[in-house]
Amino acid sequence: MTDRPKPTVLVIDDEMGILETLEILLRTEGFAPQIAQGGRAGLEAIESGNHDIVLTDVRMPQVTGVEILAAARRNDPDVPVILMTAQATLQSAVQAVNEGAFYYIQKPFRNDELVAILRRAVEHRYLRMENRSLKKEIRRRDRATEGAPIGANKKWLEVMRMAEAVAATESTVLITGESGTGKEVVARYLHELSRRADGPFLSINCGALPEGLLESELFGHVKGSFTGAVRDKSGLFSAAGGGTFFLDEIGETTQATQVKLLRVLQQREIIPVGATDAEPIDTRIIAATNRDLEDEIKRGNFRRDLFYRLNVIAIHLPPLRQRLDDIPLLAEAFLKAAGEQRGEQVKRLSVDALELMSDYAWPGNVRELENALERAVILCPGPVIGLTALPERLAERRAEPLVAERPAQNPTLETIERAYIVWVLQSEQGNKTRAAETLGIDPSTLHRKLARYGVDV
Repeated sequence: MTDRPKPTVLVIDDEMGILETLEILLRTEGFAPQIAQGGRAGLEAIESGNHDIVLTDVRMPQVTGVEILAAARRNDPDVPVILMTAQATLQSAVQAVNEGAFYYIQKPFRNDELVAILRRAVEHRYLRMENRSLKKEIRRRDRATEGAPIGANKKWLEVMRMAEAVAATESTVLITGESGTGKEVVARYLHELSRRADGPFLSINCGALPEGLLESELFGHVKGSFTGAVRDKSGLFSAAGGGTFFLDEIGETTQATQVKLLRVLQQREIIPVGATDAEPIDTRIIAATNRDLEDEIKRGNFRRDLFYRLNVIAIHLPPLRQRLDDIPLLAEAFLKAAGEQRGEQVKRLSVDALELMSDYAWPGNVRELENALERAVILCPGPVIGLTALPERLAERRAEPLVAERPAQNPTLETIERAYIVWVLQSEQGNKTRAAETLGIDPSTLHRKLARYGVDV
């Protein structure tokens, strides 16, 4: 017990002399005793706080030790309760144990006998708590593994390592990436790996609601604050208490909403629409956007101070065209899910179909891939999905070649560099900030090269 805090023992008896004697004994033996004279005082002590052990007399006026036992077990199923009595019988001892008592000791007892029982009770409690905690951790890891983002691509694994490293923290996370890359999937993965996994995971698409309705959904409102507000309503920030709140497409919010979000991140509190008093919140915030927020800041569409508050930890998800080697894994998972959902045999892709899918740019990313496979499962009558079941656009729009025209027989380094820069820019849909990151150069260096090569983005 030396490496742990002193175990707390609630001692309940109607005789003050016995309470004082036991208090001195337990304190001397390394426990932290709390005494309560009589059953009613014992019930109040049980309801007002948690204790490692409850040691109670059986025969007391008004409230008996058996009633104390029931109340203690309701308050904390793991707490060991030791009953003391001067009139012990075998029948009463068996009854007490059957009702959940840890031990039944007869007065008068030796001090060393009681202390030995208390120490066993402490170890029993710690083992129960550790076992419960271990089972909880196993369940949490199982949930996280079941919903884990799929991929073995090098870039993707780097993203997952980053996510797993920051999951246990309380830091705000900003997930960026094109539409359909799996931002909400990664946000849920962060939640499942966090200490808040047993709490709620709530999400909202900030671009799907008009400003007034969005603020009411986020912060809640009070009765009469606007037409139709017939009663008080809690917002999603409050509803996500103890868990995680995912703000998807945060780049779509207005300046007015951004000011209120900044307050949430700075003060960890909200003011419902129409209210004057602030309410504290306890939720981890994860935001996501498919926009380049730094470009939006330059255009005056996004607040710089809010960006810095959100961008504590940044996770950028690569588009599917940069991880085409993950298509077999993703396809297998989606086909399995589709088969289970429809109650059918799981279908597989033919070699030609898989090759075609691996040669397509997937502008809609993982979401487009999932939709294409769902369509193929419906249209394909047999167990193997061939080319005819895939959308026609896959055959029409194969991946773009590195250069549009056939290069010279011996191209110069500048020709190769220009072609590579153009290809990266096309891959990043003209986003120069991300292109510079992919190229491993400073954005200012990229601007100079674009000017030198006469590339118009």
